Amino acid sequence: MTEAPVPWRERSRLVRALRLWRTRHPRTFREKVRYKMLRDHRALLVTFADKAAVRDHVAQLIGSEYLPEVYAIVDDAADLRDLVLPDAYVVKPTHGSGAAVIVSNTAPPDARLPPTSASWTYRHVRTDSAPREGLIALTQSWLDQLYGQGPNREWAYGYVPRRVIVEAMLTGEDGGIPDDYKFFVFHGTCAFIQVDAGRFGLRTQDFFDAEWRHLALSGGPPWADPPPAKPARLDEMLELAGRLGTGTDFVRVDLYDVGGRIVFGELTSYPAGGDSPFFPESFNAVFGRPWTVPRRYR
Repeated sequence: MTEAPVPWRERSRLVRALRLWRTRHPRTFREKVRYKMLRDHRALLVTFADKAAVRDHVAQLIGSEYLPEVYAIVDDAADLRDLVLPDAYVVKPTHGSGAAVIVSNTAPPDARLPPTSASWTYRHVRTDSAPREGLIALTQSWLDQLYGQGPNREWAYGYVPRRVIVEAMLTGEDGGIPDDYKFFVFHGTCAFIQVDAGRFGLRTQDFFDAEWRHLALSGGPPWADPPPAKPARLDEMLELAGRLGTGTDFVRVDLYDVGGRIVFGELTSYPAGGDSPFFPESFNAVFGRPWTVPRRYR
């Protein structure tokens, strides 16, 4: 297996000591994410980061009925060659975030798989644009990449077995990619909700408080016009997010509302790797207020 070495600064004890000193009194959301990255080394965070192992965790807390169907979990990319798959499915690495291939015939006809040299990305392609050998080469490049980046960064991903998971594709009411609801859960209670829509088209992003009041906050992409409607089952989604956030000071819980069915997406301990953008910047402090970081993680 060939992979780029972990940058020296993410292994350096001196850099670690400097970052520990800088984050010793965190106030803002970004500062608290970085505080958590450096100090919270519980096995629970490895489970959160592992897209395969987290399924058992979710099933125990809220029930397996909220999980998407899994067609396969493989250690060897070549094992994808003989899988019998439907016309629509999703392929993801289990050991990182920000990479997935959605295969369905609702994709643009000119969309193609990314090159293996730039494989860590999202892509939506049609079935005839996802030949099995191409998927094998792409997923092997995922398996060859270390996402964890050492003890001074998003360390938990480095302890996740490198595998590939193939899941059922979730579709919205229009047959396309459903909206992604991201619940910011602090000490078991959701305070903020992020809604991402149009991932492979005109992407929008909106933020709300737990009462579904729209926040004058941007994370980069434009707001939807009109703003997203309040989900019919928001109260249930909030309750599920709170249960999935038990046992930790903060986690972002991603859920989907698909045809009236709530489906689990993922758990994220380090949104944007501690570099979440806030426009205006004042929301960096607002998002940090509900979060009381412990002096020591146990």
